[in-house]
Amino acid sequence: MDIVKVTSSNLHIYLNLCQSYEGEFSSITRKKPNPDGLFELDTPIGSHVSGYLLYDGAKPLGFMAVDIQSDGNSFEICEFYIVPACRKKGLGRDFVNHIFRMHKGIWEVKQISGAEYATEFWRKVIQEFTGGKFQEDSHTDAYWGKIIRHRFRSV
Repeated sequence: MDIVKVTSSNLHIYLNLCQSYEGEFSSITRKKPNPDGLFELDTPIGSHVSGYLLYDGAKPLGFMAVDIQSDGNSFEICEFYIVPACRKKGLGRDFVNHIFRMHKGIWEVKQISGAEYATEFWRKVIQEFTGGKFQEDSHTDAYWGKIIRHRFRSV
């Protein structure tokens, strides 16, 4: 497993994987592709959002977009995706744990209503990473509607 930061030289790989991600979630988000057959992205890489790619050798298996707040001590996972054929093998957990350890501070992870499998994944991974020291709540997000939110500190 290799984790690589998204740069201008590999941005196209990130964007390609994003299309699979958006397509998978379209049944929940109700997003449809544009006239070119592409989904618009909610979280572009740049400014305060860093992207990471997960590789197995030369093959990209997933990605993550992390919003780094201006204080440099608060982080939010905005997007996370593992290719379906590679799920349930611990790759996602290992990828997430690496990023949590890389960015020490306060983390927030949200899941939209209807993505219960994602909520189960995050609950399990965060429980394991923090030893149960995290907060979970639900509220209504202005953009996404009802969400589940997990908050914790990576030390």
